[in-house]
Amino acid sequence: MLLTDDEKRMRDGAEGDAVAAAMDLLIRYADALGAERLVETRNVAGTMTQPSPAKAALFAEGGWSRVYAVTNLDCDRDLDIPRMKVPTCQLQHGFGTDASGLTPYPDSSIALQEDAEAFVSERGVNILATCTPYQVGNLPVRGEHCAWMESSAVVYCNSVLGARTNCEGAASTGAAALTGRIPYWGNHDPAQRSATHLVRADVDVESFQDWGMLGYFVGDVVQEARPAVVGALGQPDLADLKHFGAAAATSGGVELYHLPGVTPEAPDLDAAFGGAAVPEPLVYDRAARREVYEALNSQGDSDDVDFILLGCPHASLDQLAEIAQLLDGRRLHAGTELWVMTPRALRSVADRSGYTRAITAAGGKVLTDSCPAMSRAAPPGTRVFATDSAKQAHYLPAILGIEAWFGTLQECIDAAITGRWHGALSA
Repeated sequence: MLLTDDEKRMRDGAEGDAVAAAMDLLIRYADALGAERLVETRNVAGTMTQPSPAKAALFAEGGWSRVYAVTNLDCDRDLDIPRMKVPTCQLQHGFGTDASGLTPYPDSSIALQEDAEAFVSERGVNILATCTPYQVGNLPVRGEHCAWMESSAVVYCNSVLGARTNCEGAASTGAAALTGRIPYWGNHDPAQRSATHLVRADVDVESFQDWGMLGYFVGDVVQEARPAVVGALGQPDLADLKHFGAAAATSGGVELYHLPGVTPEAPDLDAAFGGAAVPEPLVYDRAARREVYEALNSQGDSDDVDFILLGCPHASLDQLAEIAQLLDGRRLHAGTELWVMTPRALRSVADRSGYTRAITAAGGKVLTDSCPAMSRAAPPGTRVFATDSAKQAHYLPAILGIEAWFGTLQECIDAAITGRWHGALSA
């Protein structure tokens, strides 16, 4: 594989043993992928701080340097971890102090995580602690090569922002942060960014729920391919595209999609396909919409709801404002929990804007840094939960063994107030 002189220097130890280990990992990774070279990146989003029993054991052996070497560099040697070479952020991780006592998630894990945060932040990692780094300061530009983890962030980065990243892992992002390099393949290559499938919506797609269900359909029918989506589509906003991409990455493995006239690399359908022939469409019609809705609600049986989860991916300010408005002057049903997940930075704005006050006055909680799926914890005794997130409706029943209902934000708020699920698919 072709290495530049600077890459050879890093490989040969000119910048220290940790950087050499990182280059060794990237070379092995690129070789496995069939990539012929590396590409420079100045934007890394990974995970270095989420606690686990394995990390706790490594920490006991040799501190956070040991943890980083093993989990973020695939290296079993003792290394001195230097400052990150390029701008790097920590994505969502385990619950923080604002969730202490609310779940079985242990305070010892929260303390361990805070210790890890101190270690990596001293080495230049920005602790954004969110699955939506683009909402709180990490906003790459079109064409920028990135090294990002987190499926919903990756698909947003590629599709909405027009930046370039594959769905990376803890080791590849850990190595990229120390070297400023990542293998050049897949979504980094313009030739691999054109659409492969056409999906046509024959039913109106306007609401947040509509965009989530369409995304779930798209992911299911194209799997890991690159869809262009046309048809009866309304004008999406940030939350709609966030929801659409997360759902497509959940039911399939979509990392890049094109909405002609909306997303940056697809001013029209011809551009979405890079001039290639446009295939026959996969049709999202009224019957397909009904099938998606029933699939997402196939894991709910009891109408008694004890947990409502909002904010997956993490809620935007507009979503927080809407939740606050719907809850204003109301109270949650006794024994029903409502959690709204959002980035900590947006929580600060929500505090100042009065949104947090309205939500907490109703009995809800605004939590940061994580989610029940990531931390594998929900309110004690949870049996049935409701959500407006196709992603959480898909994952959480399997992770926590609970029932799920999927519906609109209004239906979820109604369930929080009444303790009962009354959702139904609109015509």
